[in-house]
Amino acid sequence: MRRLYFVLGLVLAANLVNAQMADNAIGLRLAGGNGFGTEISFQHALTDLNRLELDLGMFSRTNYSAWSLAGIYQWVWKIDDGFDWFAGFGGRIGSYSWSGDYSNQFPNGTGGSGILLAAAGNVGLEYTFPMRIQLGLDYRPEIKIINHGDAFGNNIALSVRYRF
Repeated sequence: MRRLYFVLGLVLAANLVNAQMADNAIGLRLAGGNGFGTEISFQHALTDLNRLELDLGMFSRTNYSAWSLAGIYQWVWKIDDGFDWFAGFGGRIGSYSWSGDYSNQFPNGTGGSGILLAAAGNVGLEYTFPMRIQLGLDYRPEIKIINHGDAFGNNIALSVRYRF
């Protein structure tokens, strides 16, 4: 019986060591919906099962520019070799500026600038290849606290990162 407990303890310890995440990952988060488009994405492991993800997005088109920084605290669960799923919460802060006739958005109709602030959730699935390339798909809904448009935003993103 002691041997059985010993073997079970070894198997459990091997699984816990195998479940540890890489310390960092950096790459791109390619978002759709009413998100910020392409973001530079960085993940930093806080513990074996938790991490912080920071995404810096910049958006520009005719008469409009914006930037934002999203910070998401995530819990990560192992599914199978290389596959993980995660969920988390956090926020986004940024700045926007536009010019031209946007009378439906601003009272004076000539544009404006300001800050944006949002609370965000996050849920997704990712796979890490043996060569340490990570592909992920996630959904991020946001409730905008300070904004210039819709009060609710959501986007789906494909992420490509290198884990180190």
